[in-house]
Amino acid sequence: MDLRQDALQILKETSRTFYIPISILPSGLQEAVASAYLCMRAIDEIEDHPELDNATKAHLLHNISQTLQAGVDGFAVDAFAVGFKGYENSLAEVSLRVREWSILAPESIAPRIWDATAAMADRMAYWAERNWKIETESDLDRYTFGVAGAVGLLLSDLWSWYDGTETNRTQAIAFGRGLQAVNILRNNAEDLTRGVDFFPEGWHYEHLQKYARRNLSLADSYTNSLPPGPALQFCQIPLALAHGTLEALANGKEKLSRSDVYALIENFIDVNVIAG
Repeated sequence: MDLRQDALQILKETSRTFYIPISILPSGLQEAVASAYLCMRAIDEIEDHPELDNATKAHLLHNISQTLQAGVDGFAVDAFAVGFKGYENSLAEVSLRVREWSILAPESIAPRIWDATAAMADRMAYWAERNWKIETESDLDRYTFGVAGAVGLLLSDLWSWYDGTETNRTQAIAFGRGLQAVNILRNNAEDLTRGVDFFPEGWHYEHLQKYARRNLSLADSYTNSLPPGPALQFCQIPLALAHGTLEALANGKEKLSRSDVYALIENFIDVNVIAG
């Protein structure tokens, strides 16, 4: 199995939401977006690891960032292994294989992905060191920018690199923020069991839902302004799922069912191809 096919398989195992839109991207752009997603999933799995303490998480994330920043024309086979020493049996496969994901993208855009992942890893380390203490809406904005809004900016760069598609970058940040806000709402109970609360002080479910809707409205503007093509088709799917999840949560459901997901996605692609 070549690295692209292997990456798609790992993607399928880790994220049904993003596997679908990435799997239908054209060659070149597919490798770039898959590289970005898997690199960020690699560090996300460390940030959310249920057994590692916060100091260890910060240490591992800083090491990944430093290794990515040292990248020149790729990475030595053991480049990341030094930073993982002693934790090989604790970390998820997607994290341990971050070197492979970092070299999956075409070399003309790969360094942009290294830069974005390195910056995000350092931001995640910062939040781990303070136990993700969110006190104000500004804290929430900083966190959602650091782990998701910045992904919106990276996607805008990938669209521009691939075919010159221009986007509103303020709305690109909101695209990422909106998706992240929905994730926070969906995972709130699970986060609380590990002692993490992403709700600013005094905020309740309704406040964060309003925050999510405000950002998703800007995300709608971002997506609606895209010309027909791969960027539009990609963005429509996670955005539709985010809106659907928000509605499901508001109606007392824990998440969208598999059939709900397919019903939303079939507006954009032939889900039978994916389901098969």
